Amino acid sequence: MADRLAGKIALITGAAGGMGSVTANRFAEEGASVVATGLAPPDEAYAEGVSFSVLDVTSSDQVQQVMADIEAAHGRLDILVNAAGIEIEKTIEETSEAEWDRLIDINLKGTFLACKHALALLRKTEGGSIINFGSYDGFIADPKLAAYCASKGGVHALTKAIACDHGHEGIRCNAVCPGYIDTPMMQSFLGEAGTTETVAEQIARVTPMGRDGKPNEVANMVLWLASDEAEFATGQLFVIDGGLSAQIQQMRL
Repeated sequence: MADRLAGKIALITGAAGGMGSVTANRFAEEGASVVATGLAPPDEAYAEGVSFSVLDVTSSDQVQQVMADIEAAHGRLDILVNAAGIEIEKTIEETSEAEWDRLIDINLKGTFLACKHALALLRKTEGGSIINFGSYDGFIADPKLAAYCASKGGVHALTKAIACDHGHEGIRCNAVCPGYIDTPMMQSFLGEAGTTETVAEQIARVTPMGRDGKPNEVANMVLWLASDEAEFATGQLFVIDGGLSAQIQQMRL
């Protein structure tokens, strides 16, 4: 076992699947005690060192209770990872107010609540790290993801604001901004857009690295941001998309 997070206490929201669960296991492998949260436990068991708590990130009461439980068990929090999120594959005209509210509540308000109520615990360590999950869709847009794009743009701005407000306390705040990553959420999006094989081929064609990303590749970036190796990195948006957003779409000769 490596020790880049040895002795650290981490809370990860949205850790029941996809990138969140992989990150939870990666943190545990590096020596952290991890509290993984979600609406329901994952199908597969976590690595040793990961415990699970039910959490609806849209509920201030539930978020505060998880923080109280962490304080009672550990006395502090070193790392917060906000990975909870959903997509709605609709244009803004097709999106109902209820759908808009639900997505913004989970993706943006949930990030706000977790950050807000974690600050008191993060102050108890010598330097806490918050890693929010943004998206390359917070910079540019995929078709029919209007509400999702808006929520991730908000996460990006909130990340910078937290970094500015709390850097003097030794609390860092950054965001990882994945592109097309092979997760259940992406598979659902591909299924809505067309046959999975056809759309996957299109992703490979438009991505300079010629493939989609893997959850462990995102987890490695989150790990670095959580570790002391990134102690001077804050207020930044780290894009991990295989070069997708670095280019303008054009003919390939």
